Amino acid sequence: MSIKAWAAKQFAAIVHVKNRRWIDHPLEAQDRVRTHLVRSAQSTAFGKDHGFGSIHSVEDFQKAVPITDYEGLRPYIDRMVAGESDVLWPGKPLCIAKTSGTTSGVKYIPLTKESLPCHIRAARDMLLAYIHRSGDASMVDGKMMFLQGSPEMTEKNGIKVGRLSGITAHFVPAYLLANRLPSWETNCIEDWEAKVDKICEETAASDLRALGGIPPWVQMYFERLLAKTGRSTVSELFPNFTLYIAGGVAFEPYRMKFEQLFGKAIRRIDPYPASEGFLAYQDRYDHEGMLLLVDNGIFFEFIPVDQFFDPHPPRLGLADVQVGVHYAVILSTNAGLWGYSLGDTIAFTELHPFRIVVTGRIKHFISAFGEHVIGSEVEFALQKAVAQHPCVVREFTVAPQVAPPEGSLPYHEWFVSFDVLPKDFEAFCAALDSALREKNTYYNDLIAGSVLSPAVVRILGVETFNDYMRSVGKLGGQNKLPRLSNDRKIADALRF
Repeated sequence: MSIKAWAAKQFAAIVHVKNRRWIDHPLEAQDRVRTHLVRSAQSTAFGKDHGFGSIHSVEDFQKAVPITDYEGLRPYIDRMVAGESDVLWPGKPLCIAKTSGTTSGVKYIPLTKESLPCHIRAARDMLLAYIHRSGDASMVDGKMMFLQGSPEMTEKNGIKVGRLSGITAHFVPAYLLANRLPSWETNCIEDWEAKVDKICEETAASDLRALGGIPPWVQMYFERLLAKTGRSTVSELFPNFTLYIAGGVAFEPYRMKFEQLFGKAIRRIDPYPASEGFLAYQDRYDHEGMLLLVDNGIFFEFIPVDQFFDPHPPRLGLADVQVGVHYAVILSTNAGLWGYSLGDTIAFTELHPFRIVVTGRIKHFISAFGEHVIGSEVEFALQKAVAQHPCVVREFTVAPQVAPPEGSLPYHEWFVSFDVLPKDFEAFCAALDSALREKNTYYNDLIAGSVLSPAVVRILGVETFNDYMRSVGKLGGQNKLPRLSNDRKIADALRF
């Protein structure tokens, strides 16, 4: 073992002991976070408008701070972007993360001198948790790479603006810089396909040991790398590779393809970062479920999904959540977001400590007939069908077909790109529909009552989804294809 790897293991052990304080006492940690947030923002424009000086309890907080979203906070955000100080958080933001929202167009999310270190520390602690649990620190002796957006930033009224992944690239700890791939110049390439080609050139002969990135774009990188080098598996190229850091979308639909690319099973951990905050990470590589970061500058509230659109939905703290229930995530943060609906839905897998999985998006569902099918349910159905009828799925999405041109009953239409087709395609389709009926009783009742026909699966070419993402300017980076939609905007684009 090298001195560097030995030191990493010692540091991981120290951080593990330190983090146990809030892991073992999560409710107290959340009380501290909430109190600190309110006191810090008391003199801001938002704090004055919402009576922060009179907030002394969770009940006071919930009366004073309404549930909102980006549009609800936009009047304050616009003032902040214009260069005004002390609007949502004391002073001006250090940087602004520019993102593409599905309903608000471009969004500007503040990153403050308090919040940005929370992003960096969470990413560091995720890697240290892996080292501590696995006992393997060998990645620090080789190269590590994160497929991310360009680190180049613009300036808006004296504030640096960029993509979150690009902004955080400026704050990589000095002790990791020598291990980092790709080069800064390559990271700055905006065109995704040109960037992937250049990354392949730079990494083909490297000792890559850990890689992070959204699965479909990492898959594209691996496939191009193998094509350029003539190797049959990634493991031949990178024999010391130990860890894939996924995140962004559920990994299970990609597992079989990744194992095929690697030629073996690989260790993987999931992070849960967003521009609004780093919420959780998988602290046990051998168990599903991400550790909720209750001491990382975020005060969490949760609304049961089936009550989210009620006039006065319940706002639950950690003391009141249950395992297996789908919740919408509400954040108040040290970046100055207050009662902010992130748009994601999660479910708790454990309560001691609090661990979660992401189950979908509030606005990404199918309920054209009252079935309210969500992301985790279609992923479960696909995973079960693949297990019963082996095949390799590259990408997929689902939409309702309300008025089939063939004149049949309506149905759910699946668009699936396969690398390897199932031997019995009809049996695969039946298994897919059966698994979704098993998971969602409303969908099952609609099929049983002859309101819907069983699901229809359309086979698409291997490049169809990439072509679609390219056509809407979202190829690569942190962009994700919605797993399901309640309209046919994506479906109709894929069909023609």
